[in-house]
Amino acid sequence: MESPQTNVAIEELMFSLFQRSLHPELFQIYAQRQLRTDRYEALIWVTGCTHVVSVFCDDVCLSEVVSTPGQMLPQKGLLERFHFRGPKSHKCTLSRGVSYMTDFQVEKMGSNLYRQSHTDLERFARNRGVFVKFPHLGSGGLEPFCYVDFEARRNELHIHTFAAYPDQITMVKTQSLFDFR
Repeated sequence: MESPQTNVAIEELMFSLFQRSLHPELFQIYAQRQLRTDRYEALIWVTGCTHVVSVFCDDVCLSEVVSTPGQMLPQKGLLERFHFRGPKSHKCTLSRGVSYMTDFQVEKMGSNLYRQSHTDLERFARNRGVFVKFPHLGSGGLEPFCYVDFEARRNELHIHTFAAYPDQITMVKTQSLFDFR
């Protein structure tokens, strides 16, 4: 399996929101989960220290993508795209009562806080979510990893992601809400 790109400058990471599903052949998928409720279905892919979340409700599909530079993504169905430069919030409402909201932050850390965050999130992931680490890509005794936590409620899907980049001792955190009222 190909190694993920983890030595990317954080401000070069791209956030994209699509009103469509994306083909899995576009990504190197290291872990995945599928969720089903009586209201919606969701696919969660860890694609290195990045992720793809696609949510399907009736005939609506929304896909949230965090990608590295050079990742080939379609233009069709693109609703929003921006770089990770400082904290950001975004909200959109689609027809048929589907809405989406996200916010993210980039947190520069010291080595000790990075290690402790890694330990805490890996321990928390034993009971929920998807945790993928890449020890062979470590830097300075720190490992890159991606953790996607989710909470599936009847009319909502909450997604929290933590992507850790050891060469910059930085963590990118996203929080998203897919709402189907």
